Amino acid sequence: MILYILCYTRTPLDEQIYSPKLAYSMHLAYSADGEQFHALNHNSGVLFAKATHNHDGTMNAKTLRNPYLFQLADGSYGVVALRTEPNGEFDEQSKGRILFFKSADLLQYEEVGLIDLKCNKYVTDVSCAYDPERGLYIICWCDEDRNYYRNYITDLTNLDSATLPEPAEPFAIPAVITTIEGAVTRNVIEVAEAVAERLIKKLTVPHHVANELPQNVVISSPDELKAVRVTAVYSDGTKASKVVEWDTTGINWNQPGTYRISGKISQDTFKFPIAEHRADPCMIKWNGKYYFIATNDADHNHTLYIREADSISGLVTAEEKLLLDSTTYDHIGNFLWAPEFHVVNGELYIFFAASPHEFYHIESHVMKLRTGGNPSCAADWSEPRRVVRHDGSQLCEAGKTISLDMTCFEVKGDYYVVWSQRQFVPVDQGAWLYIAKIDPQQPWRLITDPIVLCKPEFSWENNHTFVVEGPYPLFAEDKIYLTYSGALVDATYAVGLLVVDKDADLLNPTSWSKINYPLLSSSSVPGEYGPGHNSYVIDDHGIIWNAYHARPNVTGPRSSGIRRVHFDIDGYPRLDLTEDKDINPDLSTVYIDITVSR
Repeated sequence: MILYILCYTRTPLDEQIYSPKLAYSMHLAYSADGEQFHALNHNSGVLFAKATHNHDGTMNAKTLRNPYLFQLADGSYGVVALRTEPNGEFDEQSKGRILFFKSADLLQYEEVGLIDLKCNKYVTDVSCAYDPERGLYIICWCDEDRNYYRNYITDLTNLDSATLPEPAEPFAIPAVITTIEGAVTRNVIEVAEAVAERLIKKLTVPHHVANELPQNVVISSPDELKAVRVTAVYSDGTKASKVVEWDTTGINWNQPGTYRISGKISQDTFKFPIAEHRADPCMIKWNGKYYFIATNDADHNHTLYIREADSISGLVTAEEKLLLDSTTYDHIGNFLWAPEFHVVNGELYIFFAASPHEFYHIESHVMKLRTGGNPSCAADWSEPRRVVRHDGSQLCEAGKTISLDMTCFEVKGDYYVVWSQRQFVPVDQGAWLYIAKIDPQQPWRLITDPIVLCKPEFSWENNHTFVVEGPYPLFAEDKIYLTYSGALVDATYAVGLLVVDKDADLLNPTSWSKINYPLLSSSSVPGEYGPGHNSYVIDDHGIIWNAYHARPNVTGPRSSGIRRVHFDIDGYPRLDLTEDKDINPDLSTVYIDITVSR
């Protein structure tokens, strides 16, 4: 079976809704008949142009327009497009050139670079196709004066190898009529069912379609019954184990026999927001209790409060206790940001950012809970210490560079930190992610030099400002998934993803791969704008929860939310599986035969 894939861009909306940096990216839709197309990825971009780099470390944001999707000679896929300035205007560096990407699966793309068309004119439209008889690609294009040309090239990755342009007849891309909001359609290609199916499964939120459970179980006690779970099956074929609240009223535990009973699939419900004016939330389970901490936007980030409860749901209504404020210590007088709980060598720490006074003096700090101490007791926490380099010098030069959003994790006995760092002097480079190892006996001390891990290159990451921040690790099987946030902390804030094998050299940036598009954005969940700066916690049932902040409306306050983490067909985290898709009410009641034995 052949399915159809449409590529398109979108008409920009309001800057806070869908700005040009988001709209001028390649979007995808699918169709079974080539006529009725359905948007993928929440009608959001999947391919974004990378920024260009200057010698001083600054970057120039870029977008793309008029993408054209085609099949390469080896069966993989290519995209040619116009590289443009953030607002979609001509890019001087791309004059007489087109931007080329390649992809094996239409999900991950490699930006190869600019193909030189050997003409000093701006390109306004482009198409490309492979000619198997001649063993070359034909690039057809139009310049700013409406003149049409074609070039020939045998190897698209050899960016300077195209022939000189020759005049050509005008080309036209067949029009596609669609109801997709804002779609500026380009071309359609036919793909094999397996390719399309994978795209749909990866770029569509799955939903609960069936349950799997044994027909009969043999048990001898209510405790054994509690351990009997249901496996929820989703539309993409993925599965998740679910706790069931079994109705045991008809069972005589003293009478062996077989009983037909029903149960209700358990689902913790969290209405957004769970905490208003609380951003950058972090939760942890420590010594049988759950704790919640976050940036306090209600008082302009001058206090840190902690919540304690016996369950994650209990944290929603738990009393807040003051842990730290900007008057507690002389060296912390302003900006208490992004606190995170981390366990290092069996001891509990809080990593956070603070400043003695000005914004340009913000630095990462660490404070330790005394052994056997109570996390909810402010007196049980040590005086915060600045994070320093291995030689004891400051991580950042005060007034010139800031550090914040430091997270921590352990792999094979080594402890790593990842944080966001921004140089302002002599030039503003934007915020980048760095990684280093730390001394587990002194977690505020790096033992390796900082390594740049990620820059805000994609246009969704540098929307309104060049920032990547808020990293947090999630471990699953043999992978480490490091989510992070990009763009300005407004309604366009979004969550991205870095992936690395656990066995890889984590200090080598090439070990990490970066997903082209955000995992979570304002397009993902209706009514949640600018989601970001998330973290993860595992509950008593082994369920992984994503704690994040978002805004209840475009200009609303940053507020905390929580949602279950699902894992897609590749084992990658999905952060947009809402409660209504997680459990279908029509499938929430299940039945089973149990045999009571002695």
